[in-house]
Amino acid sequence: MGIEIRADGLVMTYGDVRAVDGVTFSVAPGEFFGLLGPNGAGKTTTLEMIEGLRQPMAGTVRVGEHEPWKREPELQRRMGVQLQSSSFFERLTAREQLDTFGALYGVAAGRTDEMLEQVGLVDKAGVRTEDLSGGQKQRLSIACALIHDPEIVFLDEPTAALDPQARRNLWDVLRQINESGRTVILTTHHMDEAEALCDRVAIMDSGRILVLDTPAALVRGLDAPVRISLAPGTLSLDAAREIAGDDPIDDTESSLTITTRDPSRILTALAGRDALAGLSVKGASLEDVFLELTGREYRA
Repeated sequence: MGIEIRADGLVMTYGDVRAVDGVTFSVAPGEFFGLLGPNGAGKTTTLEMIEGLRQPMAGTVRVGEHEPWKREPELQRRMGVQLQSSSFFERLTAREQLDTFGALYGVAAGRTDEMLEQVGLVDKAGVRTEDLSGGQKQRLSIACALIHDPEIVFLDEPTAALDPQARRNLWDVLRQINESGRTVILTTHHMDEAEALCDRVAIMDSGRILVLDTPAALVRGLDAPVRISLAPGTLSLDAAREIAGDDPIDDTESSLTITTRDPSRILTALAGRDALAGLSVKGASLEDVFLELTGREYRA
């Protein structure tokens, strides 16, 4: 049936800094769950308490019936952890890395080939890890976390510093991991990533969870207007004003944009003028929710 994860009132302080301040949530078996937040929000510290790398100063965390900080071998074999900064054994190839990690868990040697196939590194099996690209190293790191076939996988910013193509390729790997029945807990700074992958997300700031729901529900709750953009020359400004009514218009060299809470009315009027070619419609996203809750100031 899988393992439920339950965190209740977790607290962790560093001197005067309350890094995690009463965090409570649960993750169902087989769920893809995201922990989101700006730098210093407490995401990684929360994850480390659930993984058993830190003991909470207050509150409780249970993975099934286990307290992870006790590092019980039975539970450790059921969890796979990919840390924010991955380290590999020096001068070993991708295959040798996986063989070594597998040996630590007593895994049969044939598992290495299976994992190389799953993360798309078969053609890089004989390449030393220091010669792999950033995306290939991230995929190898995930393969090492999965080598012992865990039920729960923790991923701490797995696509950090990857180019867009490498990120999207890794998304496919993460979907496969979840679709195979594993529970996945992810931290990320990429809101599009969380929106595309996660069943539910918790947005944290200053050590506390601000909201927790499905990405779609959080976006709906924002009740943000829709931006309808037309290519230059599609419609005159006067015609756009007639269609927009009281809705604001932004007319630039690159586009003419109507911001509205009644997109069906605007789109119907544009269709009546045969002005739909090259049209772009953009609603709110999880990034808008994130910025609304955590602010727009830069966090180092």
